[in-house]
Amino acid sequence: MKPAPFEYRAPDTVDGALALLAEHGEEAKVLAGGQSLIPVLNFRLARPAVLVDLNRISSLAGIEALAGGGLRIGAMTRQRAAERSDLVAARAPLLSEALPHVAHVQIRNRGTVGGSLAHADPAAELPALALALEARFRLRRAGAERWVDARDFYTGLFATALAPDELLDTIDVPPLPPGAGCAFEEVARRHGDYALMGVAAVVVLDGGGVCRIARIACVSAGPGPLRAPSAEAVLQGQRIDSALVHAAADALTRDIEPTSDVHASVEYRTQLARVLTRRAVQRAADRAAGTRSA
Repeated sequence: MKPAPFEYRAPDTVDGALALLAEHGEEAKVLAGGQSLIPVLNFRLARPAVLVDLNRISSLAGIEALAGGGLRIGAMTRQRAAERSDLVAARAPLLSEALPHVAHVQIRNRGTVGGSLAHADPAAELPALALALEARFRLRRAGAERWVDARDFYTGLFATALAPDELLDTIDVPPLPPGAGCAFEEVARRHGDYALMGVAAVVVLDGGGVCRIARIACVSAGPGPLRAPSAEAVLQGQRIDSALVHAAADALTRDIEPTSDVHASVEYRTQLARVLTRRAVQRAADRAAGTRSA
């Protein structure tokens, strides 16, 4: 199929894009990389009156260091650029580890970081990574802006806190605490397919080897990206060993809401979540211990 007719606009500035969103509101759709939107348009699942193309706005792309060890990523930064960035590898290694799991190189060459975050697909890796890294998003509208934490941004299935006249333009990733280790695990039917289940873990150990911070976020585990507070609570304040990791993985099943489809049953996805959580948490803890001893 082909898209329903729409008016195409390609502003050169952020202000120009925001003016179009203010004018057209819910009748407008924003085009970033197009890797999710174009199929939706072709199937006529979305029928915008106006398509606002951001690809001429160079100021929306880029990766820069923030004071204190954080990272700022422009929403139009291509996923492949983030994947290959030495700055991302140094300051947000969880992103570097997970990005090769996102579809295929051809998709990542066009797909944008902000586009995937704003699309809010529960099977996409980047929203879950944003939760695990406690990222913050800057949302802009004509004449105003606001910052929203990733945990408050996702509100349901393909649903976010973005208003119709708002644009996600910046992603800030805070620095990892001292003694942090990260890991990402995913299983898909084939490389490049959507994940049947994915788990991102951040573990922070104190000088005595006790877990003082644990963050676990899941892909394909519910109607949106999910944190796993029950599993995190099992780890925090404890020395991490095999038994504790297994207990955390079992606790995670209380936090997730997987569904059955033609690819996998609820039971299979739940077991995958256990296995991947054990792997991700253990690797993150091992890496955290390595940073403490370095």
